[in-house]
Parts: sequence; structure tokens; C-alpha cells
Amino acid sequence: MDSTAMVLALGNLALCAALFFFDYGAARPAALSVWGLSRQCQAGAWLLLALSASNVLPEPLALPLGYALLFAGVALEAGAFWELAGRSGWRRPVFIALALAVAVFLACYLVDESALRALAASLVLGGFYLCAGVALASGWRGARMLQRFLAVAGIVLALAVAARGVLVLTAPGGWAWWSNPVLRQCSTAAFYLLMLLYAFGMLLLASERLQAELARLQVADPVTDVPNRRGFFNLLAPWMALARRPGMATALVTLDLDQFKRINDGYGHTAGDVVLRHVAEVCKRQLRDSDQLGRLVGGQFAILLPRTNLDEAALVAERMRAALEAYPCKTERALIAMTASFGVTTIRADDSTVTLFQRADEALRSAKELGRNRVAQAAPASPVEEA
Repeated sequence: MDSTAMVLALGNLALCAALFFFDYGAARPAALSVWGLSRQCQAGAWLLLALSASNVLPEPLALPLGYALLFAGVALEAGAFWELAGRSGWRRPVFIALALAVAVFLACYLVDESALRALAASLVLGGFYLCAGVALASGWRGARMLQRFLAVAGIVLALAVAARGVLVLTAPGGWAWWSNPVLRQCSTAAFYLLMLLYAFGMLLLASERLQAELARLQVADPVTDVPNRRGFFNLLAPWMALARRPGMATALVTLDLDQFKRINDGYGHTAGDVVLRHVAEVCKRQLRDSDQLGRLVGGQFAILLPRTNLDEAALVAERMRAALEAYPCKTERALIAMTASFGVTTIRADDSTVTLFQRADEALRSAKELGRNRVAQAAPASPVEEA
């Protein structure tokens, strides 16, 4: 026991050290921070248990404290997986369960029955690991294969850890189940596998989430959380191809906030970001689920309106223009009134993205030249162009 516990202690300490120096100084996700703390608790627990088994520390001190730390580490590990699942309210129920688990174990320790202590430890550890598996399974529909594998394997192994204790409490024969060598070996192996599975699993899941977020930021605007220029052009591409076939028209609307530079200069870029988010929210309320809003640059946005002709797109743009004018943006420093100018066109069969946006921008410039805060349509395609 002492050599195994020492190996587990050193392994967890090495993992904590690697995690500490990984991306040193950068802010970590909350789930990864909680998980790092859980591994520190487990490292301390195994060290105390190893020292107790070697008679370096007195058992009445090291054994209860070691198991309390081990329970805390596994409970925090389960909490880290709940945090990863987006359930930040895990702390209260997990800490209550942890306090009860430690109290039960201490009561078993005072009875001075080693089998009873082992029974309590098996049920507590299996229960917390099962909780971690349920956390992983909670987002099953949107989860990738790695998370699904970890959820299934974690639940099965957690049940194997708790199986000895459950059989002692429920099956005929009682304590005879505890001395079953096959069941004991399976339970111990399942416990070690769980520690390895969740150690690598958390690191892989955190890396997967980070890669997904980086991929999202490549096509999303960080200020407004709508597609950026690259993301919008990706969404536009299939509709450009469909425009070469007969069918309903698809419209493009470009929007430019009037005097947006004065907002940044007068109120600061923080207020400018608030205004941009406000504009995105106001515009999205006027759009269908199939419509796409994207931010191009500065105070310029583009809106893709599938299956919408030129006149219908102009009406949508007019609704957005009126809504922006009617609802000023509330910032920390002031209530900022704003207006916007719009250029409207439809995708033509011979269009490229350059010609399409050139035509929309010409309509937008026309709206600006006519006094801003208005909608201007591009000239419709001539019969020769349509042919």
C-alpha cells in the first residue's frame, strides 16, 4: 500500500507541476483551475496515506486526514466536470455531499473497523466518480465522441468501484462479498483506471474546447458575437452559387452607422463596443432565423436575406433603420442616439463577391449623399443582364 500510494502521490504532484508551468501566467478556464486544485488535494492525500502506511506519521492523524483530502480531491474533480458542462451551481451540493462523506468516514474510523472504513471509502469514491460521469453525459446530444467515451467509461468504472460496497449492503452474504478476490481486484483496477481516464480526459477536453474556441474566433466578431468578415463570406458563398440557378432572389444589405467615429472619439472605444453590440441586437430582432448578420469592419455590417427580392429587402432595411433611430443605446457615460444608412441589392447570376459588394456599397454611398439615415436600392438588373 505504501509504495502504491507514494507512486500515486508523486504522479499527481508531477501532473500538478506540469499544469502549473503550462501556459504560465495566463488566465485558465474555471474548470481547469478547479481540476488542478483537485489533483493537488489527491497528491496530498496519497502522500499522507503513504507516510501513514510507512509509520512515518501516526495513523490516527494521517489516515483520517488523508482520506478527507482524497474525498475532497475526487469531489472537486467531479465539480470540475460539472463546471466544464456549464453548470456553475455545482459547489453547494458537492460540498454538502463532501461534508457528509467525511463525517461518515470519521464515524467509521472511530468504530475502528478497517472493513467498515474501506466500505465507506468505496461508496464515497464511487459516488463522486459517478457524479463526474453524469456531468460528462449531461451534454450528450451536442458532445463529441471523446466526451461520450469518457462519460460511458467513467460511469461503468465508477459503478465497478462502488460495487463491493453495494453488494455488502444489499446482497445475501454481506461481508463475504468484501473478501471476494476477483471483485476486490476489479474494484481496485477500476479505481486506478478512473484516475488515469479523468486525468487525461480533462486535459484532452480542455484542449478540444480551446481549439474549438479558436476556430470559432476565426469566423466570429469578438465584440458583437456575429460572423466577422471571413465568417460572413463563408456563409455567403453557397448563396452566390445558387444565384446562378433560376429561383427566388437572395438579397444583400450593407449597413453603415452614421458618424460612428464621433462616438469612439467622444465617448471612447468601450462605449463604441457597447453601441456595436446594441446595433447587432436591434438588427437581429428584425430578422428571420434564416437571415444572417455579419460585421465587416468598424461600424459596417452586412445582412444576407435568402429568398428575398429587392423591394422586400428594402422593407427589411427600413424596419432596421427605424428601430435603430427609435432605440438609443445606453452606455455608462451617456444615452447615445444613432442612425444608420443602408444599401440594398440582390445577387445576380454573373456576380462575384467583388461586384456584389461594389453594387451594395454604391447604394450605401447614395444613401449617405442624400443625407444619411435612409435606405437606398441599387439599380435593378437590366433584361440583358438577367438573360
